[in-house]
Amino acid sequence: MAATPPVLEKTDGEEKAASTMLRYADVGINFTDGTYNGFYNNRKEPSHPGDLDQVLNRASSVGVHKFMVTGSDLEQSLHAIEIAKQYQGQCYATVGVHPCSANAFERANDGGDQLLEELKKTAQQGARDGWVKAFGEFGLDFDRLGHCKKEVQERWFKRQLEVAVELQLPLFLHSRAAHNSFQSILKPHLSGLPRRGLVHSFTGTLTEMRELIDLGFHIGINGCSLKTEENLEVVKEVPLERLQLETDGPWCEIRPSHAGKKYLDGYQDPFRKVKKEKWEDEAMVKGRNEPVEIVKVAKVVSGIKGIKLDDIVEAAWSNSVGMFGLGSEEQCG
Repeated sequence: MAATPPVLEKTDGEEKAASTMLRYADVGINFTDGTYNGFYNNRKEPSHPGDLDQVLNRASSVGVHKFMVTGSDLEQSLHAIEIAKQYQGQCYATVGVHPCSANAFERANDGGDQLLEELKKTAQQGARDGWVKAFGEFGLDFDRLGHCKKEVQERWFKRQLEVAVELQLPLFLHSRAAHNSFQSILKPHLSGLPRRGLVHSFTGTLTEMRELIDLGFHIGINGCSLKTEENLEVVKEVPLERLQLETDGPWCEIRPSHAGKKYLDGYQDPFRKVKKEKWEDEAMVKGRNEPVEIVKVAKVVSGIKGIKLDDIVEAAWSNSVGMFGLGSEEQCG
């Protein structure tokens, strides 16, 4: 019989560090993207081995304990659920069709009804089993009409909202350069959506943010929310009780050109970054965002608001865990 490994005693300093480590929930992470399996730029051969275990370990080392894996179409939603099953207590899934993918409904022979029904059943079963915590990502994106026409996006935003009323899950919403249409389509459904939800990766104006707050929604902040001085003014005014943090990895990292970067002066990355071709087990990949970088988002938000980092992080954690039912830190794997 194998020997029982010794129990290592923590020093007083280690106990204190463990008990005071900040808790983060990354509520917008695209672990279904091929880059976490080493695939980049639609190439058929991977640049490196899949490294989701290492990505999660790095995140855990800085206090990121919960992850909501985004479903952007039916296939990715099913994949997100599989990831949630693999990493129980850490990862959870969303189910929905992103506005840039709404053409999938139009391509269906029956006009999209069957795909919508499959989406609903997937969300229902996933929610019953505890894997699915939100309906989305869906909404409108008028910045990328080359992917999907405006009228198609609007039609399937409305149809998915009708499903959302049946599901009674919190929403995980996308709104880009489309606020007026977004609001006008959303409002008639709100009486049937008491749990509201999150407008993630927010890049809108101060007026738009306040209107969403008035409707009862939370605001998700990541690197894309911190690009310009106008963005920073919006973030400054997001009420603490409506703030959530995310990375939207592998995209939306904070870049040197971003206005928010000035709040990271003196910050040292906890891990080295290497090119994907020189992948190493313990290093991050340059240009691929991952949840460990949520610490940077929190630091920038703290600097913008002039509020202690601890207070920013704990408020965001409470908001995310409370809205989506992600459980407590003690349940983490």
